[in-house]
Amino acid sequence: MYWGNTGIKVCLLVLISILSLTLLGGCCKKPVKAVEGETLVTEQIEETTVSPEEMSGMAEVGIGETEIQAEAVEAAPAFGETISEGRTSAPMHPVYFDFDRFNIRDDMKSVMEGNALFLLDHPEIMIEIQGNCDERGTNEYNLALGERRAKGAQAYLVNLGINPDRIETVSFGEEQPLDLGHNEEAWAKNRRDDFVITKAGN
Repeated sequence: MYWGNTGIKVCLLVLISILSLTLLGGCCKKPVKAVEGETLVTEQIEETTVSPEEMSGMAEVGIGETEIQAEAVEAAPAFGETISEGRTSAPMHPVYFDFDRFNIRDDMKSVMEGNALFLLDHPEIMIEIQGNCDERGTNEYNLALGERRAKGAQAYLVNLGINPDRIETVSFGEEQPLDLGHNEEAWAKNRRDDFVITKAGN
């Protein structure tokens, strides 16, 4: 059978097209691989995106720092606002602790974030965090526990972007109770950190 020049050219074009599609398709399907030790591992690459709605739910503090939730930004006390509990300087608020604990409770984290926002807005202010305990336990134990509470709150604020040089800490243990009662209601008020302004500006 005689194909002629035109027939041969058409056949060659068809073959080239088929080969090209096969090669291109094979390249696209190859997985990205990385060698880990002696094992060949297929790498899964996922792109993480944050929607505008999710972005509005947080305010970033510093680079790689803990984030302050938008709810805390909205609820942050205004400068000069008065508070009705503890010895904390307005507009900051005290934080309270569970019995024999020094970690920041979940319900106190928004309070810490509000205090941090105030300090971020007023970089000239310096504070003292005063750790306090209820009357149960020895004086020595409560002084140590009050110190852990004050240091824990300091670390929390530093993680939110506050310069540690702006924060002093002290423990009063059980020596300066806010409520002189001898019951759980009084003890709950006395297990706290107060945030006292020691320098308001130049």
